[in-house]
Amino acid sequence: MQRVKVVDSHTGGEPTRVVVSGGPDLGRGTMAERLARFKNEFDWFRSAVVNEPRGSDVIVGALLCEPHDASCAAGVIFFNNVGYLGMCGHGTIGLAVTLAHLGRANAGAMKIDTPVGVVEAILEDRNVATVNNVVSWRDRKLWPVDVPGYGKFAGDIAWGGNWFYLIYEHPFQISPGNVEQLTEFTWAVRQALTKEGITGSGGAEIDHIELYGPPQAKGAQSKNFVLCPGKIYDRSPCGTGTSAKLACLAANGKLKPGEMYVQEGILGSVFEATYAPAEKDMPGRVLPTIRGSAYVTGEAELLLDAKDPFRNGIAVGA
Repeated sequence: MQRVKVVDSHTGGEPTRVVVSGGPDLGRGTMAERLARFKNEFDWFRSAVVNEPRGSDVIVGALLCEPHDASCAAGVIFFNNVGYLGMCGHGTIGLAVTLAHLGRANAGAMKIDTPVGVVEAILEDRNVATVNNVVSWRDRKLWPVDVPGYGKFAGDIAWGGNWFYLIYEHPFQISPGNVEQLTEFTWAVRQALTKEGITGSGGAEIDHIELYGPPQAKGAQSKNFVLCPGKIYDRSPCGTGTSAKLACLAANGKLKPGEMYVQEGILGSVFEATYAPAEKDMPGRVLPTIRGSAYVTGEAELLLDAKDPFRNGIAVGA
């Protein structure tokens, strides 16, 4: 019987499950090297933690690791129902709040080692944290795609810790009651991008689709819907998606460094965001900062019984 201790939280409505102990030994390499080993040798553990019968398609997992970078307070590998995430904004906020809940972090700044680089989390209190994300940029502006059954659309291709295709002009209302229609459209967009060979830099798969519409939350500039890998939508305003949006706004000259941008998510929760220019040798790139709230919702010990036919989870995601 394998015992796995986890702490659950949600950030703006989007759940994070931090694996505190009982996870696989991934060695002492870089976080990118450990992610590769996790994927190649222990993918069953990913599925066991976040998929049914112990989890659900919407849960994002976070495997807590010893950092490779000695300046970091922790290392983390994020994963979901179908695979792995380079970075996760809401998950990093949830991780910071979880570390404080466990007595492993105090208010103030901490560095977190991730597979795509070191990020900084600043814990304000037991529920509020700010994430200084990885360098983000727009790769291509309003790149067209023909979506079967819907027509032609144009979207920005941008990196915010994950690859995004951001659509601003579309006929859909962004509201919780319209989730099914939004999901089907954005899934069709993702499939069309794959079919047409439209990728991020170096042929990287674009696995997040983001739509924008008029906001309803006070002070917000827009409301978004984000389809994540596995055909699951983000309940929060999406930290990496907001980072990608900041990069696009900066590239268009519509948002100045240090100017506040408030992103509303599908459930009405918000992230407050700003950016600073990246180093001079990286023109057009920005350093995003995302601020949000998270709440611990539970502590549990998962039991992985070798005799259980569904020990490894029920992988029914897309």
